[in-house]
Amino acid sequence: MPTNNLLVLKNVIFCSAIAWTTLIAFFCLVKLNNLPSISVSSADKYVHFTFHFVFTLLWGFYIFLNQHQLELKKIGILVFVSLCYGIVIELMQELFTTTRHADVFDVLANLTGATIAFLLLVIFKNIKSKNNTP
Repeated sequence: MPTNNLLVLKNVIFCSAIAWTTLIAFFCLVKLNNLPSISVSSADKYVHFTFHFVFTLLWGFYIFLNQHQLELKKIGILVFVSLCYGIVIELMQELFTTTRHADVFDVLANLTGATIAFLLLVIFKNIKSKNNTP
C-alpha cells in the first residue's frame, strides 16, 4: 500500500478509535431524554458488547497499521484495557450519575465483546501471517 494511503488509513482508524472511545463514555454517562425505548430483553448488554467489540477492533487495527503486525501479547493487553475502561465507566456511573448504576453484567458483556474481537484479531493475524510467508 502506498505510504500516503497508509498514512490516511492510520489517521482515519485513529480518529475513529478516539471517537468511539469518547462515544462509549458519552452514552454510558449522559442521560438522553426522549429516546425511543427498546423492548428487547437485555438490550443494554448487547449495547455494551457492541461498544467493546468495536473498541477492541478499532484499536487493534490501529496497532496493526502502526507496527505492521499483531502480537498476541499486545492484543491481550488491549482486551485488558477494554475491560479496565468498562470498569471505570461503571464506577463513574455509580459515583457520578443519579440515573445510572454500576452493573457487573455490563462488565461481563464488555469483556465478552472484547474477547470476541480478540478472536477475530487473532484470525486476522493468522491470515496475514499465512499470506506473507512464501
